[in-house]
Amino acid sequence: MSLRERKRARTRQALIDAAADLFERNGYDETTVAEIAAAAEIGTRTFFSYFASKEELLFPDADSRVQAMIEAIANRAPDDRPIDLLVRVLSDGGEVSEDIVGKLTPLRMRLVQTVPAIRGRALQIQFDTERRIADLLVEAFPDQVDDLSARALTGAFAGAVRGASQAMLDRTGDLTAEQRNEATRQAIATTLAPLLKRD
Repeated sequence: MSLRERKRARTRQALIDAAADLFERNGYDETTVAEIAAAAEIGTRTFFSYFASKEELLFPDADSRVQAMIEAIANRAPDDRPIDLLVRVLSDGGEVSEDIVGKLTPLRMRLVQTVPAIRGRALQIQFDTERRIADLLVEAFPDQVDDLSARALTGAFAGAVRGASQAMLDRTGDLTAEQRNEATRQAIATTLAPLLKRD
């Protein structure tokens, strides 16, 4: 990245970190955009060049799974199936994606359960992501899936990820990041195992 891009990335991360800290300490509804911007040492107007609203701070990587799918399709092997790419997108070098087990995940999932605006945004992102990935799979595998089966497949995949993540967070907060990665990966792999079997 260029110096300018690195600076923007640092500022963006500072906003995310400041928001997470303020949401934890003061509550989501009680935290203002101005307070987040001040904690990250930028102006309030500058905040909006990074995020459209404070709820967007909880979903900083909303497009990462779609981008990962585009790359997975571009680099797929001849015998890859749609489900193979979905599992590959979930994992990066064997580790579960940051948006599933990252440090923001527990806070985000608590707020999804208690703040209607966050719940609504999470559902919108989920539905948009599933639709976009399904469209990519139909385009890449027209002889294997149609729009209906692709949406069903991405829905099953998303449900496995969401359920495993929630169960992992409900079970204990004492796991290390590595243990959370492995526990979530194993739970998802078990759930999707029937889909991964080859004839």
